[in-house]
Amino acid sequence: MKDVSQKPDSLRVARATATLHAPAHCIELLRSGDTEKGDPLKTARVAGILAAKRTDELIPLCHPLPIHRAEVTYELAQTSVRVIAEVQTIGPTGVEMEALTAASLAALTLYDMLKPYAEPDELHIEDCRLERKTGGKSHYKRQLSVPRSAAVVVLSDTVASGAKPDTAGAWVRDALIAANFGPVEYAVIADDAAILGDLLGSLIDAGTAIIVTVGGTGLGPRDITVDTVKPMLEVEIPGIMEAARAFGQQRMPFAMLSRGVAGYVRDSLLVTFPGSRGGAGESLAATLPGLIHLLETGRAGARHPGGYGEAT
Repeated sequence: MKDVSQKPDSLRVARATATLHAPAHCIELLRSGDTEKGDPLKTARVAGILAAKRTDELIPLCHPLPIHRAEVTYELAQTSVRVIAEVQTIGPTGVEMEALTAASLAALTLYDMLKPYAEPDELHIEDCRLERKTGGKSHYKRQLSVPRSAAVVVLSDTVASGAKPDTAGAWVRDALIAANFGPVEYAVIADDAAILGDLLGSLIDAGTAIIVTVGGTGLGPRDITVDTVKPMLEVEIPGIMEAARAFGQQRMPFAMLSRGVAGYVRDSLLVTFPGSRGGAGESLAATLPGLIHLLETGRAGARHPGGYGEAT
């Protein structure tokens, strides 16, 4: 089964339909609700809703999802009934299969309740299809339409000294490249406020679209990233790192200790990720759709022509 643990939750809705063809007198039975097994439309509606909620039990590779809303409705014609199933969840993966399962099971239930009143060749189900879905990667982009410049700055005394290799920053760099950022600069420096300030200043002067620092967001005496970056921010965007911390906290209990901040300095977006491979990866997974949306729809080259903190 595919690992979806690094996907952020989002509102996801899917609509599927299936059509049962039947003789006209069977359609009249649906309208009246009078069969020997009870009201077919009401029974099939319950069957479809239950099927949506238990799709992971019926289809082995489906992920279990909390179904927040499932509904089955109908469109009756002279010799057919169209089953419409709409399913909604907030989760890391879509509800297409839940909607398709609901439509299929509701149509099968109608078939079962009408079969005593028709010949076998008079009943058939066809055209079970997904009509619409929203949410997830098809709705919230995880890749830039047009490349934009980026920089990844790793802060670590031990990595800068060569005592251990960098994994977190390199992973973020590669993930940004995969998301169509480019060129992507990459630097490893010691936990030094003066060095970090100078490097950020040069990247901002160069007009780098997004600068990601990795490391130095904790509470140790050498964790200087946040204390250096926060005074530079002209427009702080608290929600970026709030989303990262909330996402991380669902996966390990220490994410709440990160002090990361984010915001604009002139036209450069700065975000500060934790220095662990897991923390950096989870932070990017949680924020990438929002970062891409911000970069593609937000300001570009229009604010703060002067230095840090200068208003237009």
